[in-house]
This record gives sequence, structure tokens and C-alpha cells, in this order.
Amino acid sequence: MQALNTIQLLVVLAPPLLLAITLHEVAHGWAALRCGDTTAKAQGRLSLNPLRHVDPIGTVLVPAVMAILGGFIFGWAKPVPVNYHRLRQPKRDMALVALAGPVSNLLMALGWAGVAVLGHGLQMLPWLGEPLLLMGVSGVSVNVMLGVLNLVPIPPLDGSRVLAGLLPDRAGQVMAQIEPYGLIILVLLLASGWLNLMPIVNSIRHLILNLFF
Repeated sequence: MQALNTIQLLVVLAPPLLLAITLHEVAHGWAALRCGDTTAKAQGRLSLNPLRHVDPIGTVLVPAVMAILGGFIFGWAKPVPVNYHRLRQPKRDMALVALAGPVSNLLMALGWAGVAVLGHGLQMLPWLGEPLLLMGVSGVSVNVMLGVLNLVPIPPLDGSRVLAGLLPDRAGQVMAQIEPYGLIILVLLLASGWLNLMPIVNSIRHLILNLFF
């Protein structure tokens, strides 16, 4: 990826990043629907149309800047609405709804590894094989990054809601109080290096690619 110029880098990263963020949110909505909450479906948020989910800053600006700077790539879409009180077993189901997002990223990482294999097999057609290989590898990296990041138990990340579903109610109340400051806390931890997720990301990424190559 280091040999690519800025435009090429963004072209290769854009499809997997857009799909990763969009399908992550759709997975939340689908899981909520399975657990009894029709809010996301009623608001048209189970659509695969990215325009229904894109946040100009979180889906476009922040990931693009992070990719150009070579940092940990993360981003977000407009959150899928979930009505806690419509879930059949609210505490348990909210944890399942939250977990659905990172699980979707893991499945997408596997799917992009398959694209990378296809690209590798088409090396006799460089105009097609090389872009597919680069995009596939990028898709694995992006989805592993987003999946791992979202499992960090800092609200509003999915990990905090999964943890709240496993701990006593008081823990969930504490996380709710922290949530307005969660994004600031997360950025500070990442920028300072106190939260270094890259060893975990690289291990999972290598494991997935080794399964396919």
C-alpha cells in the first residue's frame, strides 16, 4: 500500500471502508429486528444503500484523513436507531445487537480475503488482478480494525454495550454517564498511544490472510 499515491490509496480503500461501515450498521438493525424491535426497519435503515447511513465526517472525512496519515483507520456512520424497550429481553438483546456489528466486520474481512485470492489468481490480467488484490487486502485490514476497535468497552462503542449486558445494571448506568465523553476519551487514548490495538489487529489480519494464502 505504501507504493500507492494518495488518489490510488483512497480509490482502493473507499469501497471496503464504505461497505464496512454501512453493513456494520445494517447488522445492528437486523439483529434488533430479530430481537423484536422494528424501529430500524420502519425508518428504512436496513437498506444496503450507503446514502442512508453515511455521516459526512465519520464515514468520509475522518477515515480519509487517517488513511492518508497512515494511522489507525476508523470511522462511523449514522447510528441505527434501536428502541431498548421493544426488545424481547432488553438487557440480553441489546448486547446481541451490539455484538452483531463487529461480527459483521469479521465476516466481511473473510469475504475480502476471498476477493484478494481472486485478484491474486488474475495476475495475468494486471489491470484487474492487482486492483482486486489490493482492495481485498485493504478490506481485510479495514474490517479487522473496525471490528477490534468496536469491541473496546468504551461507550458508545459496541464493546461497552456487550459488557453492560454481562454486568449488573449499575455498570450499565455508569457507562451511560460516560457516553457523552466517550469519543473524546477514545481519540485521546488512540492519539497518545495508550490504546494500541495494532498488535491485535495485525495478528487477526495475518491469521485471516494465512487461511486463504
